[in-house]
Amino acid sequence: MASCATVLSPPEVPMELHALNRDKLVQAMRDNLAASSRPVRGFVVLQGGEEQTRYCSDHALLFRQESYFAYLFGVREPGFFGAIDVASGKSILFAPRLPDDYAVWLGEIKPPSVFKERYMVDMVFYVDELVQVLHSQSDKQGKPLLFLLYGLNTDSNNFSKPAEIEDIEKFDTDLSTLHPILTECRVIKSKMELDIIQYANDVSSEAHIEVMRQARVGMKEYQLESIFLHHVYMYGGCRHCSYTCICATGENSAVLHYGHASAPNDRTLEDGDIALFDMGAEYHFYGSDITCSFPVNGKFTKDQATIYNAVLAAHNAVIESMRPGVCWIDMHELAEKTILESLKNRGIVLGDIDKMMELRLGAIFMPHGLGHLLGIDTHDPGGYAQGLERPKEPGLKALRTIRKLQEGMVITVEPGCYFIDALLIPAMEDTVKSKFLNREEIAKYRKFGGVRIESDVLVTADGSRNFTNCPRQTWEIEAVMAGAPWPVTRSSIKS
Repeated sequence: MASCATVLSPPEVPMELHALNRDKLVQAMRDNLAASSRPVRGFVVLQGGEEQTRYCSDHALLFRQESYFAYLFGVREPGFFGAIDVASGKSILFAPRLPDDYAVWLGEIKPPSVFKERYMVDMVFYVDELVQVLHSQSDKQGKPLLFLLYGLNTDSNNFSKPAEIEDIEKFDTDLSTLHPILTECRVIKSKMELDIIQYANDVSSEAHIEVMRQARVGMKEYQLESIFLHHVYMYGGCRHCSYTCICATGENSAVLHYGHASAPNDRTLEDGDIALFDMGAEYHFYGSDITCSFPVNGKFTKDQATIYNAVLAAHNAVIESMRPGVCWIDMHELAEKTILESLKNRGIVLGDIDKMMELRLGAIFMPHGLGHLLGIDTHDPGGYAQGLERPKEPGLKALRTIRKLQEGMVITVEPGCYFIDALLIPAMEDTVKSKFLNREEIAKYRKFGGVRIESDVLVTADGSRNFTNCPRQTWEIEAVMAGAPWPVTRSSIKS
C-alpha cells in the first residue's frame, strides 16, 4: 500500500507571538486595575518549569515548559523566571546561573544576550539577581508589588504554583488578580497561535492517515502508536505529543482514556475489530487532539457503520451549528440527540427522543463532554470562567466548558458512542430507563467497544473552520485504507 507522503516542513515560530501575548496581558491587567480604581503598577512574575528526574535517579525526564510561562515567554529551557512591568510593558527574563561543568556535559553556556535576542524581551538577568533587579526597576518607593500566578485549573482541580522567590517579604504580593486575567487571555487565539495549531493538526492528520494505511490484523496496538509517533517527529519535528496516545481496538475502544500504564496499548488487533485512535502532536507548545475510528480490516460491517455514522452525524451537526454566541451545552445536547435518533432508527433505543433527553439517556452512550478548549494545553484553561458552575446531570457534568462560543476560540468536537457495561447494566436495571433500551439489540453490541470522532475547530466570525483533515466518511476511510491517495474522490476510486 502507498505510504502517506508529506509536503509539510516544520515552520520557524516568530517570538513576536509571545511578545503579543505579553502585550495582550498587560492591556488586560491595566484595564482590570483601572476598573477597580487601583494604581497601574507592579510586576507580573512567573516561574518557569524545573527539570525533573525519574524518582530518586539521575535520569532526567524530557523537559516541557510550564504552560503559562510558555504562553508569555516561549522559553524552552528549564529554570527561568519571567517578569513584566505592568506600567511600562517591559519584559524581563531571569536565567539560571549555570555551573562551569555544564559546558562539559550539556553544551555551551549561553550569555544573557542570547536569550534577550532569542526571546524578544527587554532585559535578561540571572535568577539570583531577581530581587535586586525588581527593586531597581520599580518606579515607586517602598515594596514593589508582585502579581503572582495562583488559581484553580477546573480540568485537573490542581492549583497553579506561584513563583517561589527568595526574600519574598521584601515585596507586596497579590495572589488573586493575575490567574483569571491570564487564563482569559489564553482563551482567544491570535493569528500566529492559530497558524501553529493548524500545523500541529496538519502533521497529526497525516500521521493518523499513515496509521490507517498500515493497520493490519495481527499487529499490536502499540505498533500503530509507534507509527504515529515516528511520523509526527520524523516529518513534523514534533518531539512532544499533546497527551498519552489512546490506541484502542475491540472492547478497549469503550475505555475512554485507554493507553495508560495499566492498559498500555498492547492488545493484538483482530479481524472484525473497530479501532479508536486518539492521538495528537504538539509543536512549539501548541497542540492538536484528533480521534479517528476505523475498522481494523479496512471494511465496515453493517453494525460498525451504524454506530460510526451516528457519531459522524453528531460531529457534523455540531460543526455546522457552531458560531459566536452559541452555548456549548446546547451543542452537547445536539450531539446526544443526534446519536439517540440514529440509535432509534436502528432499534437500539425505543420511544420518545425528548423523554430520553429528559432522563439523560444520552449519557449512557456518551458519558464524556462534547469537547474542550485547545491551545498550549490539550485541555486549555478557561472552560469555567468566574461565575460559571459545572452542571450536575449525567453527561453534562463531564463538560469541560459551558461557555458561549466566541470568535477566536479553538475547541474540540468529539462526540462518541460506546457500549460500556458499567453504564448499560445499571440503566437496564432501572425501572424507568430500561423501557427505552432494546436489550436484544444492545446485546449484539456488548463486545463492540465504541466510536469517537474528534476534530479541532476554530470559531470564526460567521461560523467555524475545521483544522483537522482526516478521512471521515466510511467510503473515504475504506478507500484510504485500500491505498487511495488523500484527499480522495469517488471518481478517483472508480478510475
